[in-house]
Amino acid sequence: MSDTPDSTTVMILFPDFEVLKKEVEKIHTELSMLFLERDELLYHECKNIEMAYMLAVGALEYKAFELECTIRRQKRKIELIQAKKNRQEKIIISQIDKAIDEEFSEYQARLNEQIGKMNAALERSHGTLLTDEETHEIKKLYRTIVKAIHPDLNPNITNAQKQLFLNAVEAYERCDLNALRIICTMVAEPVIPDEKSDGMATLLKEKERMTKILQTIKESISKTKSEFPYTMKEFVNNPEEIETRKAELQEQIDQLNELLAAYKDKITEMLR
Repeated sequence: MSDTPDSTTVMILFPDFEVLKKEVEKIHTELSMLFLERDELLYHECKNIEMAYMLAVGALEYKAFELECTIRRQKRKIELIQAKKNRQEKIIISQIDKAIDEEFSEYQARLNEQIGKMNAALERSHGTLLTDEETHEIKKLYRTIVKAIHPDLNPNITNAQKQLFLNAVEAYERCDLNALRIICTMVAEPVIPDEKSDGMATLLKEKERMTKILQTIKESISKTKSEFPYTMKEFVNNPEEIETRKAELQEQIDQLNELLAAYKDKITEMLR
């Protein structure tokens, strides 16, 4: 009996291949949309929310935290001075301050991080605003690029294509429309395998692989939406809540200043 498949066998297999091929294409399209949603979330929406938040209350939050750190330092200084007095040792303030600097290095790092966020917000607030048409074109170009050369969607791309995709991500992040136009002209739609002896096996593996990525990207989007700064989305769009928070922070700052003054008076008294 011949091993060559007859026309009836081909007619049975071909529809299955076409169905699977369409399923893979559908998942591929859904993934490209999810990648766009995730990157829009990370590179634009979340950064815009954080910018708005920092410009609204970031300066007051920084001042409150700075005062808290300073008060902790003053409290620690009182403890070290008192320890020196108890041991009847000479009190050298420069040495005590140096020891405190080492102990509180983590707090200083957090303060510097907050300054960095404020600087980033200020720089972003001075950025060029895009028209609705330009924003739409950027998203369309980026999605085309994602479908064509995203490493997760196209595992067989070359190193040069991977670098090109990284350049596209950077261009998308900085809203460089011209760069995205150039990259888009360089890429083509991914090739879905034709029906061959290994065509079904290839498509089945690809479907399994992309289904796993689909779940991962959905979890990533969900996680991002559950964390700062996205959780501040409603807050930054509510002027009343912003004013309430600013008033709370100002009251906290006033109380901290009073406490700081008391600690400084205590240290002055101890050093007499």
